Amino acid sequence: MKTTHIVSRILFYFTRFLAVVYFFLASYSVFTLTTGLFLTFKDNGKYFQVCYPFTSHPMMLGDYNLPYILFDFLAPLSLYGLFFLLSSNVFKIFFQPKLFTVNGISHLRRFYLSNLLIPSIVIFIAFFFVPLDNEVSLFIILHGMLGAFAYFLAAIFKQGLNLQNEQDLFI
Repeated sequence: MKTTHIVSRILFYFTRFLAVVYFFLASYSVFTLTTGLFLTFKDNGKYFQVCYPFTSHPMMLGDYNLPYILFDFLAPLSLYGLFFLLSSNVFKIFFQPKLFTVNGISHLRRFYLSNLLIPSIVIFIAFFFVPLDNEVSLFIILHGMLGAFAYFLAAIFKQGLNLQNEQDLFI
């Protein structure tokens, strides 16, 4: 169990760091796109470049049209920030003193609901505005499988909590 605590703590900090990075990139991109600071254009405004702060070196590139910016640029950055934040909360469960808790089950529930619902909803809405690549379907399937796995894990945790509560009543 000691190894589980160590690995889960490492994964917690790693995924929390990735969440911060993705949320920072999304908010920095929104800032540059709305203010025009650290933003350059190519091919007569057809493409944009989000530059590193206080430089003219490009960090991220994209097509300069609103559907692309919303669905192919900002949505993946912000939603993967959310994904890594929820993942870090799941990893946090495994190094807590008590494994089966109501809080742990709620973290798992948020994780599986977000993986099952959000990608499908976003892709459904984006379908009307931007062409979808074949890779997008693969990501939806992977998030669906991850959501289903987390659902079953949450069910196991709920059963474990019930057994733990029954055991506490006998003591």
